[in-house]
Amino acid sequence: MTEKSTRGLTHVNKQGAAQMVDVSGKDISVREARATGRVNVSDEVIALLRGGGVPKGDALAVARIAGIQAAKKTPDLVPLCHPIAIHGVEVEVTIREHDVHIAATVRTADRTGVEMEALTSVSVAGLALIDMVKAVDPAAGLTDVQVEEKSGGKTGHWRRGE
Repeated sequence: MTEKSTRGLTHVNKQGAAQMVDVSGKDISVREARATGRVNVSDEVIALLRGGGVPKGDALAVARIAGIQAAKKTPDLVPLCHPIAIHGVEVEVTIREHDVHIAATVRTADRTGVEMEALTSVSVAGLALIDMVKAVDPAAGLTDVQVEEKSGGKTGHWRRGE
């Protein structure tokens, strides 16, 4: 077992009930998290996104704005997530050969990290894109949403695969 797994879950108290972790004693530090995901779409959707667009409008712009908005709304959606000041959100939506790649980077200077905000940003950006293309491709799907990298706070820098 790793050290983290022996400490237990931070959002569960000794009685096994869900709790919001008290972060008031933590130091404020600059924190950043980057998450990614992808939306699997048909070749027809790829062609529309690269060309004249989908019938509902600028799907990529809608996805970017939805991702930014979602990062700011994360504590309203994830019950035990702390409301924190979001100081920056970047959402990249990239059309690839058979899918659309979404990456979100979220920054703060606060007492807790922004991994959930980055994950929420990618998830909602993907859902907004699906909403924009579902008339053309009802099988479009969001997959592989995960944190790629985080920095700041007590645990410092972490990168997937290292």
